[in-house]
Amino acid sequence: MRYKRIFLVVVDSFGAGGARDAARFGDEGADTMGHIAQATPDWRIPTLNRLGLSSLRPLAHQQPADHPAGRYGFLNEASAGKDTMTGHWEMMGLEIDTPFQTFEHFPPELIQALEQETGHKVIGNRPASGTQILEELAPEEIATGHMIVYTSADSVLQICGNEETFGLQELYRCCEIARRLTMRPEWKVGRVIARPYTGTKPGEFVRTANRHDYALKPFGSTVLDALKESGYAVIAVGKIRDIFDGEGITEAIHSDSSVQGMEQTIDLAYRDFTGLVFTNLVDFDAKWGHRRNVEGYAREVEAFDEKLACLMQALREDDLLLVTADHGNDPTWTGTDHTRERVPLLAWSPSMTCGGPLPEQDTFAAIGRLIADNFGVPGPKLEELKSQPALKLG
Repeated sequence: MRYKRIFLVVVDSFGAGGARDAARFGDEGADTMGHIAQATPDWRIPTLNRLGLSSLRPLAHQQPADHPAGRYGFLNEASAGKDTMTGHWEMMGLEIDTPFQTFEHFPPELIQALEQETGHKVIGNRPASGTQILEELAPEEIATGHMIVYTSADSVLQICGNEETFGLQELYRCCEIARRLTMRPEWKVGRVIARPYTGTKPGEFVRTANRHDYALKPFGSTVLDALKESGYAVIAVGKIRDIFDGEGITEAIHSDSSVQGMEQTIDLAYRDFTGLVFTNLVDFDAKWGHRRNVEGYAREVEAFDEKLACLMQALREDDLLLVTADHGNDPTWTGTDHTRERVPLLAWSPSMTCGGPLPEQDTFAAIGRLIADNFGVPGPKLEELKSQPALKLG
């Protein structure tokens, strides 16, 4: 069947364990969804189970559906990375051979250039939790006008700015300078992120929804470009616009939370268009995975499960729903980094008469090929796709 609309929802970091090359990344044994299920006996995810999540693989305390409504399978990542940009770019047909740069501390030459061009002294310059570094350094930034710069295990350079004292536009200006500087090969990070916050003293600092990501442009054409060039709608919800730096996007909708992102996706289901809705739900990763908060992650999935049921009710006979993830971030794992895992793929349409398993895929780009084939546009050419038949959902 050919679908008029495809809704691709990325549950950011909802890995399924078992990556073939996990040991190469120090992640052998990581299992985001499996360890959440183990640690949360009262976890309620009836919609995901109806689609086939616990039929895909055993999950502690979960009962697989007798007759799953959806098709379900695993996707393996081919690219040399486990970050958000790498995962999303691969979905749309770009394999990353060389991981983006990561830093424990940014080089003195970069910091000096950043200070000279922005006019602000840099403080921080280390890996940190965004909320923790605010508690430690925000009072100094507010008092002096210095600029908090920090990183994480991801390929990111993050800059904090108080909206009242530093100013939101000044924060954005400094991030634009940082993005330009970090285009040099030796400093090239995947994203520069503006992290605005409010508050005046420790215990009161709150990061706001005015975050902005300055990503690299995709290095080649993606399925999104092919759709846009052929006149189809490509509607980005959440941080999809930032991940692709606007390339191949016809409309972008900012989300303040994953719950709002799902609500926006549901609203789009009541609009008339032909093409793709591409939604990223970041809170699983940013709020819970990196902070190693199992309980918070589990409850976020439950909230998603409820909204997912609402989205399914809004879909039409010629719509297709795809639910997947871009990497893992096991909240029981050591450190605060993403984890190298397989990801689930759940597929469902109101027109499906039965569910069942899908063959395991060697690349996330199987999603891009599925979308491209449906709309009759050029698809990914990755080597991993050549040895595998295209996913068939009928």
